[in-house]
Amino acid sequence: MARNKGAQRQKTGAELREERLKAALKANMARRKAQAKARTGPNNEKTQGQ
Repeated sequence: MARNKGAQRQKTGAELREERLKAALKANMARRKAQAKARTGPNNEKTQGQ
């Protein structure tokens, strides 16, 4: 996607939708990562080292 350095143009509906989807995906991945980290917890760290 090329960025114009001149005047800002209106974004199309498709571009706005893509930005919303990117933001939602990023938030979802962060939430899943936090959940996975919480699931492993301190108990699993001890067993992985053996």
